[in-house]
Amino acid sequence: MRITVDIDDNTLKSVIKETGIKKKSPALQKAVQEYCLSARKKRFISCVLEGKTDYSSTNEELEKAEYDSN
Repeated sequence: MRITVDIDDNTLKSVIKETGIKKKSPALQKAVQEYCLSARKKRFISCVLEGKTDYSSTNEELEKAEYDSN
């Protein structure tokens, strides 16, 4: 999907620097993907800590799932 977004120069420079991607659109896409992944992880950890989920995956299964999603 194509959209138009206004982003200040400093934020865009920071995104390019942090992602290591020189082109603007791919850098922003990567930053948004990473943000969404981070938000999902935080929600999941919160659910686990609050006992709201039956957590039974091993660390290896979680790492494989994260690797497979990229």
